[in-house]
Amino acid sequence: MTTTPNTGVHTHAPHEEGAAHEPMTHAQIMRALSGLLLGLFCAILSSTVVTNALPRIISDLGGGQSAYTWVVTSSLLTVTASTPLWGKLADQFSKKILVQSALVIFVVGSLVAGFAQNPATLITARVIQGIGGGGLSALGQIVLAAMISPRERGRYSGYLGATFAVATVGGPLLGGVITDTSWLGWRWCLFVGVPFAVIALIVLQRTLNLPVTKRQVKVDWAGAFFITAAVCTLLIWVTFADDKYNWLSWQTGTLVGTALLLTLVFLFVETKADEPVIPLRLFRNPTIALASAASLFVGIALFAGTVFFSQYFQLARGESPTMSGVMTIPLITGLFISSTVSGRLITRTGKWKAWLLTGGALLTAGLALLGTLRHDTPYVYIATYMALVGLGVGMTLQNLVLCTQNQVSSNDLGAASSTVTFFRSLGGAVGVSVLGSILTTRIGRHALATITQLSPQDQATAAKASGSGQLPDLTILPTPVRTWLEGAYGHGIGDIFLYVAPIALIAFLITLFIKEVPLSASSGLAKAAETEPAS
Repeated sequence: MTTTPNTGVHTHAPHEEGAAHEPMTHAQIMRALSGLLLGLFCAILSSTVVTNALPRIISDLGGGQSAYTWVVTSSLLTVTASTPLWGKLADQFSKKILVQSALVIFVVGSLVAGFAQNPATLITARVIQGIGGGGLSALGQIVLAAMISPRERGRYSGYLGATFAVATVGGPLLGGVITDTSWLGWRWCLFVGVPFAVIALIVLQRTLNLPVTKRQVKVDWAGAFFITAAVCTLLIWVTFADDKYNWLSWQTGTLVGTALLLTLVFLFVETKADEPVIPLRLFRNPTIALASAASLFVGIALFAGTVFFSQYFQLARGESPTMSGVMTIPLITGLFISSTVSGRLITRTGKWKAWLLTGGALLTAGLALLGTLRHDTPYVYIATYMALVGLGVGMTLQNLVLCTQNQVSSNDLGAASSTVTFFRSLGGAVGVSVLGSILTTRIGRHALATITQLSPQDQATAAKASGSGQLPDLTILPTPVRTWLEGAYGHGIGDIFLYVAPIALIAFLITLFIKEVPLSASSGLAKAAETEPAS
């Protein structure tokens, strides 16, 4: 086998014929990961920095709840559709070039979003961001698996989790400050990631040096097209159901039927493809099948459960974007602690299933408790519930990928890792769309049920504020109308968490059946050196 290492490499040696792959030291691994973690930090920061600014962004651009949902969903959609393709490309091309390409694509999307003048342009920009974000999220796990054995990977997965946590908590805080600063404004939230991206590209060029295997490449573009078309059709259905048409209607039948047909075509294409985007044979392994199913439901619970926090704090409690970010700190603190601690203990003991089950239980409990939210719920309760969710997420996400990577060959490492990530993103995209549609309905019903408590004059103002189709500006509403609308949003968002909790419970029940297999002591590169014959 012929490999071409990059020049200036000190942490890796090329795979000479018959040469054994030497394990990397901790210092070498951290040097190689520095640019990758910085790129991941940039992508997450650019995504989360708009979280608390989004209600104001949508309001300024003249959008409503549907636009708010689609700004989130469009990014998740392209993350979902592109993740398997990035994973397959990682099995065939230079991982370093792919990471850099994903980062550049993400920055382009950020720039387009920053200059958006209407919701449609912003949604398009989020699509571009999602393509790059899908690459960064998938490639981070793949590069980690290539360099580090499953037994040691928990420790370094904790660093990924810590990076995720810091960027996730720093993004909303920074975005809130920028949005509340009059001489900056929300557009600068979308530009703030650009300098970080430039630094990340430079660091990646100097630090991430993995051997490149030269092999014939056959990209399954047909499979990528049909899976994207199927997911898009499904999301269009759930976004407009119960708004433009009833759940049980001819439009539902048409869209669902089309999505099923496209899925069947995709499965047929995958059986014929030389290099399928999602190798169906992987699902013969019970661990991969169960982990993928669990990831689907975890994705619904995670994204659909947390994406509405900014709306809750700003529209149900009247907080500023900055304070909205501060109030979500317990969620990120829980994620930071659990991902870091569990990763180190998994490396020390080699046991991962207990952490996976504990995380599922905490996630379910936290979401169920958040289902009791109202606009006047004491914050100390909310903080406790969010911390439980964060602890559960930190123990769950990384370990679902870890148990999958532990049972595949080096040739399937990228495809298997991205498959689990694909199902998580798919669950998030579908969940946000469905629950965004349900939220609109629930807010309307709660508002209608309580509008009679207002005076006739305030009722007219309330009807105008809630019937405009746009997210309301609470600062210009009379106090009685503002309190009435905050109550409707608080109750409606609380209902969303209540609907998500049983979904998290399903994910927990699925993980009960995943068999714990001892973690391998060989990295992906070492396995490749041992198993691939010399050409």
